[in-house]
This record gives sequence, structure tokens and C-alpha cells, in this order.
Amino acid sequence: MKPEVVFGLESAAWPALLASAAGLVLRANPAAASQFGAPLAGEAPQLSAIWSPDNSGTPADFLARWEQSPTPLTQLKFRLANGATTSFSVAVCLFHRDAAKWFVLQLLPAAYAAPAGTPDVAGAVLKQKLDCALQLARTVSLDFNNALTSILGHTSLLLGKAEDGHPWRHSLMEVEKSAARAAEIANELQTFSRQEKESHHSPPGNLNLVASRCVDFFRNAHGAKVTWRLQLEKGLFAARFDEAKIQQAITKIIENAIEAAGLEGRGQLAVQTRNVELTEPTQDCNVRLAAGAYVCVEITDNGPGIEPDILPRVFEPFFTTKRGNHRGLGLALVYGIVTNHGGGVAISSQTGRGVSARLYLPAEKHLIREDAAMAGDLRGTETILVVDDEALVLNMAETILTDFGYKVLTASGAQKALAILSRDDTPVDLLFTDLVMPGMGGRELIERARQLVPGLPILCASGYVMPADKQMDTAYLQKPFTAASLLAKVKQTIAHKQLLTKT
Repeated sequence: MKPEVVFGLESAAWPALLASAAGLVLRANPAAASQFGAPLAGEAPQLSAIWSPDNSGTPADFLARWEQSPTPLTQLKFRLANGATTSFSVAVCLFHRDAAKWFVLQLLPAAYAAPAGTPDVAGAVLKQKLDCALQLARTVSLDFNNALTSILGHTSLLLGKAEDGHPWRHSLMEVEKSAARAAEIANELQTFSRQEKESHHSPPGNLNLVASRCVDFFRNAHGAKVTWRLQLEKGLFAARFDEAKIQQAITKIIENAIEAAGLEGRGQLAVQTRNVELTEPTQDCNVRLAAGAYVCVEITDNGPGIEPDILPRVFEPFFTTKRGNHRGLGLALVYGIVTNHGGGVAISSQTGRGVSARLYLPAEKHLIREDAAMAGDLRGTETILVVDDEALVLNMAETILTDFGYKVLTASGAQKALAILSRDDTPVDLLFTDLVMPGMGGRELIERARQLVPGLPILCASGYVMPADKQMDTAYLQKPFTAASLLAKVKQTIAHKQLLTKT
């Protein structure tokens, strides 16, 4: 892989370098060029040109030692452009590509290497590392997707021309299958890199419903292999959260817990929700919570636990202790999702006694009704207007919603949708629209629809990240979505509007 594809830290505010195992600097971001100057500007700059003799050994020696025994942060000294020598807390990430090793060195201010027990500093370091990984993942996923688009396009074209007995058909199908798997990985990277704070778009929700849904899914999937204990707070506080993302975070924690408990051969998992009220800032293991109200979901397993020296690193991007094809993004993804909702994730463990993960979300001290409509029944009789410029999406949404009792109207563009909304003989109970369409986009459609039908519930969808726009005030569904996700979000949006109307 080319260095320019791997390296995605050009806009980072801290110095970042891409180096070979021998200490050759392949890329330096603008922050590094500014701080270190001419030594990094030549044809083949060496890490040794900015390396302080106060460090132990050469750059190649350091990289070799780090590979044998990785550490979260290492204190190193470098020579600046003005001749001064300064200390940095260096975070290293190793990539293997085409039988070569690439090391990404992120040079954080030495102030971040504070004594262990300084929770705010530890959080700042983790945030810096996560920001680095987000930029890297975003760059890689974009390049990856461009390549996959070409591979899948050409492969599908050839498959369409190859008859059933063609000698190459089987190989082409394997290529298509592998490309589809690669697309899943690229989607993971995209999901990991999308950490915008979106909770203010969401209506107040009940975490009990999400936790129950996750447990039901895994209970059905794993049967008698795992013993489950589900304990839900009866009067759980309301919280604003992106349901799909929080469900993803809980799912990832439960997946890890099932895998860990399975190692012991007698898996036991407990999932509990509860209200938490703090009158002053409180420390829970690695998390410092401000005073206020929270809802907490705690997932506990009876697995072998996590070694004390590994526990501080579990949220680091690309760090994993698992064998096989694991990318180490799982808990980093959970951390990003929960902290961008204003909450925190605490992990505690004792070797041989399992792991407990606690997800905290800021809460509002009132209750959300858990009626049958919101909790389980996905059917409805309302009229839904579906707007999308892609015929496949229109047909899919119409088929699903009609099958569950809804009356569905479709429009292939915003102008057609406005014409339907203008008719007095066709009342619409929910507008479900794509955000990105040719001509008039979804955002303008939403504004004009609100003028035509004040108070109309609106659900929007997109394959892109929803922009942080408080004025939109709509429910949001990320593409691609499943039938269950669509039905649940439609039901939730309509029910929320009805609840507001009653109150």
C-alpha cells in the first residue's frame, strides 16, 4: 500500500510522521514540518536527523524494541527547527503492508504523560489517539471504497456475460464474494470514523427497549450456550440518543462478553439498566462523570477477565488481544459513540472473575412510556410518503411498509412529493425522505413540507453523515438500513409526535 494511502494525519494539530522500520521518514504532516523544519524537507529524510542523542539507541533500535513490547506512550526527545530540544509523548501504530512495515508516530505534547491517576489527562490522551485514528480510518475507507466500486462493477459486468457453465464463473463469484466482504470492512471503518455529536437530533428514548432488543437477539442466536440475566429499571429516566448507534455500542459489548464467557465453557451474562444521580463529579474506574442524572446499562460476564496491564489499553484504536482477523476497532467505536453522546464507558475487571462494562448516557429526569406500540408492535395503518430518487429504495420501502399495514405513497423526487402533499384528498401522516437527491434536495423538501403541512412528522435518511443542524429537528435513519430498523424508526417517529400532541 502506498504511504499516501495509509497516512491520513495531514490536518492533525500535532506532529505526525510515517516512517519505515529503518527510520526513513516517508511522510511528515504540516505540523511536523513546521516544528522540525529543514531536516524533514530533503529527498530521503531520516528520523535520526531530528532524533535527540538523549534517547536510548537509534530510531531503528527504538522501533524494533517497540514492536517487541508495545507501550501506549513513550517519552522521547526531538530537535526542533530552532535548535532547541523538547520532549514528546509518542504514540506508535504499526502497519504491515506488502511485506513492509510502516510506523505512524504521533508526537503529543509531553504534558499528556501525567502520573497515572490523573483521569482528565488520561481522557485527553485517549481523545487525541482517537482523533488520530478517526482521520486515518476516514482516509483509508474513502480510498478503499473507490477501489471496491471499480472491482465490484467490473466483476458484476463479467458475471452478467458468463454463462452458468463458463470455466471462470466460479472464480468470478469468489472475487465478488471477497469484494463484498471487503465492503463490509470499509463500512466498519466509515462507521468508526463517523463520530459526530448527533444526540440533540434524537427525541427522548428509553434505553430499556434497546437493551431488551439486543438481549433477545443474542438469546435467540446462542440458545442454551449462554445463561442470561436481564434486570431492567422499571422507572428508567429518558435519554436522548441515536438508537442505531447506541444499539451498535451495546451489541459490540455483548459480542465481546459472549466470546469471553465462552472461553470458560459455561457462559453467564448479566445485563442491567439503572438510573444514576450524581450530586458531585464522580470517578468510575477510567471515567470521570460530571454531576447530574444518567442512565446506565451494565453488561457483566463470567469470563477470564482482563489482565491489569492490558486494561488501560482496551479503548485504544487498532489495539486487540484477539487472535485471527480482528482489527481492534470494537471498543474504540463504543468509546467514540458513547462519549459523543456526552456519556462515558467504564470497564472494570479482575483476572479470573470476568469483566463489567458500564455505559453512561446523560438523562432527563422524566419517564418515557413503554407502551406496546413502541416496545414491540411494528405494524401501523398510517399513510407514509416515501421520497427517494433511487427506484430500488422506493420499491423496497414500499414493500416493507405495505406488508406491515401502512398505506404507502411514493415520489421519485422532491417536486412530486410536494405535489402529493399539496392535495387535500391525500393526508400524509409521515414524510420519509432521502437527504441527497438531484434537483431539490431533502433539506429544502423538509422546509417546504413543513410550510405545507405544519407539524408533519418527518424521517430522513442518507448514506452520508447527517450534518449537525439543529434547525432540521427530524428523526434520522442511516443507510443502508434493515427492514426492522426502518419499521422501528417509523413507529418511533409517529409515536413521538402523537405523544407531543397529547401533552
